[in-house]
Amino acid sequence: MHTPFQLHDVDVELFTQELMALRRAANERLGDKDFKHLKKIERWGRLCTAAGYGTAWIIPNPVSALLISLGNVNRWTNIAHPVLHRGYDKIPGIPARYTSKGFAKGFRRWLDWADWMDPAAWDHEHNRLHHYNLGEAADPDQVELNLEWLRDSKLPMPLRYAVVGLFAVSWKPFYYAPNTLKSMGLARTLAPGEVRQPGTLAQLKYWNPLTPEARELWTRCFLPYLTLRFGAIPLLFTLSPLGPIGAVNVWLNTLLAEIFTNIHSFIVIAPNHTGDDLILFESQANSKSEFYLRQITGSANFRTGGDLNDFLHGWLNYQIEHHIWPDLPMSEYQRLQPQVKALCEKYGIPYVQESVWKRLKKTVDVMVGKASMPRQASVSGNRRASVDSSGAKGAATTL
Repeated sequence: MHTPFQLHDVDVELFTQELMALRRAANERLGDKDFKHLKKIERWGRLCTAAGYGTAWIIPNPVSALLISLGNVNRWTNIAHPVLHRGYDKIPGIPARYTSKGFAKGFRRWLDWADWMDPAAWDHEHNRLHHYNLGEAADPDQVELNLEWLRDSKLPMPLRYAVVGLFAVSWKPFYYAPNTLKSMGLARTLAPGEVRQPGTLAQLKYWNPLTPEARELWTRCFLPYLTLRFGAIPLLFTLSPLGPIGAVNVWLNTLLAEIFTNIHSFIVIAPNHTGDDLILFESQANSKSEFYLRQITGSANFRTGGDLNDFLHGWLNYQIEHHIWPDLPMSEYQRLQPQVKALCEKYGIPYVQESVWKRLKKTVDVMVGKASMPRQASVSGNRRASVDSSGAKGAATTL
């Protein structure tokens, strides 16, 4: 296990000032080129979807399913993710449907981001709870805490790996959909500051069809998605040259695409904040500098650079930069990543960057209990750890 990072001899104030200067420069660069870049990545995803469905009726095959899956992953990670984080809100003249206030709202959910998750629930769970409680007990996506039941179980290690494998192929409907809805519901009932209980699966009431929570899950998440993906779209292909057989082929390719999508998204998302070289925090951040340092020492990047590489990683290979500044366009992370890495090296701050496959192994080791993440109350160890007295929750957007 790695020793927790203690910042005793670093000028945290100067580091934070330089970091903020990078953000101000990014703000000045924002413009139409960033929106054009978003549109290009969107086209790539739509082309994958079109090519996938355009061939899916012929025969069940992994190529068509993979193309459909790439389109699915792109709509979530490369489009919905940065847009709902307000990454493009500040670009002048941008259409409302590419802003956080217009994207996937109302009927546009099925045009912009048709997925298992309810967009509003995911926005609350991910953009608010996860980002501003990173690595804490209140972080709903903290992998080690969510899987304590598996890590502490008496199951043989091969069975633990099997559980992780089943989790990976089904985690969007069985983890993200119910847990995002649960997190949004709990926000209405928990008192301010009350810690949310972590868990891999939603509470049992979300699976009991007799409860209102389960009915909400089915009506807001499952039934609309299943009707669209496994009903309406395959039925369109009864008009193909193969007739009903074409529709069945599309249905089978859609099912295979769902498995691919779950595996792909699991690989690029689960390792973002997990490993024995990343920190779990036992207290809340108490300053802007502390917030920034937690985003860096609690996150890991994968290989970065190049639109194709970043497209396949869902732009989640820039996790450090994204967690410092969640409200920036994808294209800005490409520009800022080398600068942030160099700044961390200058001040001796750990900057974890490895291939997604190495990070995946470290993540699975934590999930099954072979490794643990270091605990730490704070990453700032001296009186210079604060630039000002502003709260951490404003740190990402007050530059």
